[in-house]
Amino acid sequence: MAASTSMVPVAVTAAVAPVLSINSDFSDLREIKKQLLLIAGLTRERGLLHSSKWSAELAFSLPALPLAELQPPPPITESGEKKKDDETVDSLGPLEKGQVKNEALRELRVELSKKHQARELDGFGLYLYGVVLRKLDLVKEAIDVFVEATHVLPLHWGAWLELCNLITDKEMLKFLSLPDTWMKEFFLAHIYTELQLIEEALQKYQNLIDVGFSKSSYIVSQIAVAYHNIRDIDKALSIFNELRKQDPYRIENMDTFSNLLYVRSMKSELSYLAHNLCEIDKYRVETCCVIGNYYSLRSQHEKAALYFQRALKLNPRYLGAWTLMGHEYMEMKNTSAAIQAYRHAIEVNKRDYRAWYGLGQTYEILKMPFYCLYYYRRAHQLRPNDSRMLVALGECYEKLNQLVEAKKCYWRAYAVGDVEKMALVKLAKLHEQLTESEQAAQCYIKYIQDIYSCGEIVEHLEESTAFRYLAQYYFKCKLWDEASTCAQKCCAFNDTREEGKALLRQILQLRNQGETPTTEVPAPFFLPASLSANNTPTRRVSPLNLSSVTP
Repeated sequence: MAASTSMVPVAVTAAVAPVLSINSDFSDLREIKKQLLLIAGLTRERGLLHSSKWSAELAFSLPALPLAELQPPPPITESGEKKKDDETVDSLGPLEKGQVKNEALRELRVELSKKHQARELDGFGLYLYGVVLRKLDLVKEAIDVFVEATHVLPLHWGAWLELCNLITDKEMLKFLSLPDTWMKEFFLAHIYTELQLIEEALQKYQNLIDVGFSKSSYIVSQIAVAYHNIRDIDKALSIFNELRKQDPYRIENMDTFSNLLYVRSMKSELSYLAHNLCEIDKYRVETCCVIGNYYSLRSQHEKAALYFQRALKLNPRYLGAWTLMGHEYMEMKNTSAAIQAYRHAIEVNKRDYRAWYGLGQTYEILKMPFYCLYYYRRAHQLRPNDSRMLVALGECYEKLNQLVEAKKCYWRAYAVGDVEKMALVKLAKLHEQLTESEQAAQCYIKYIQDIYSCGEIVEHLEESTAFRYLAQYYFKCKLWDEASTCAQKCCAFNDTREEGKALLRQILQLRNQGETPTTEVPAPFFLPASLSANNTPTRRVSPLNLSSVTP
């Protein structure tokens, strides 16, 4: 997002003329660098600091030019503040600030509309007009104007970013008539990342590296964000650590880095990052979010919420801070404030699956399953291959007694790679509830195989639950060897030890009496000879069609 959206339209000057038409490809990197430096100066002059920094940083990653070929930078002029922010008193918290409206927007729209019809707006004027339309929730009109802005001034990254924030799916993207320039490639890489089309995004960024932007810290950070989005935590952490070595003063995306450190409970690394960013610039939204994550990891949720509020005072449209503040209010059991924060996050970006998921969790706490189901569905639509969304959906359907849909969700969660290793257990318990004993046994066996094949030492209630059910199931099947194996495993857990011992005694007694296995109740398949062997089950499952159960 550009730093300021309050600039008045600036007439087309001679300095802008050279950048109105740019190359369609990356054949001339020297010329691209000159264009980037020129637009960096023009955007800085107008207070569009984010676009200016983006262009300058990208230019820096390209080979140096002789000084004689560089144009002198335009003079820096003072820029104003938005009237809305001036009239918002500091005593208001960020939740209340979100309700303050800019009363001048409608007048601005009328004035800019006249200039637009008279073709008096340059690329920056079109950008401003688009921002006004977006703030008035006139999304379709805003998209059209931002597309026009990218045609008139393709090098202005702020217009591309605003357009990106209004595109909600790949279908919308197909119908956009975008200029055929090299800037389009950066836009597509960014929008693919936002739309969770990570494979396409990574391919785009690799192409940009191959054509000459290998030293761009922006591209490296975006690749790290892409891996963060698909929860490849190790890869994302590795790239962020390398980025920190290359550019230790970079603050952009460090809040995403801190999210990864938080997930891995890397308290000392998160503490170092927070202190380091404070020394660089403590009045940046990313710095405030990093500090908030640090306090959250230490379970000091009130302090964490305070720093997320500070971030939102600096930038009320900073998406990550709204979502993170919602999480903190959830931890403090303040569901109404959490709902408000998540709703603000969705207003900023309707693609934020974390906010939709958070709303689902708050309504789950409030025991409102129909509301809960709606929000989990929206989260699932944005992250169709995220097992956490599918498990949450399954739990909702289960509470609403829609058990067929619940089973679909749990199985799909397992099929896409269950990160929390809970989908199979929930599916097994559902089969138990429906007296589908063979299917329940299959799920428990798959669950146990997964745990032992990944080499983790897992000691929790669900493992013992699985062995207890299988011991009883095989006992009913009169499969003494399998039942005995599972009963012995039960003896390793406090909550099933006595049941396991009792079952072993029964098996021994029945064997001594000459009882033979029955063929009336078929066993699903046997446990592997060695439970520690690599016996990951083959997942022969086709993608599940959830169109009947999602909006």
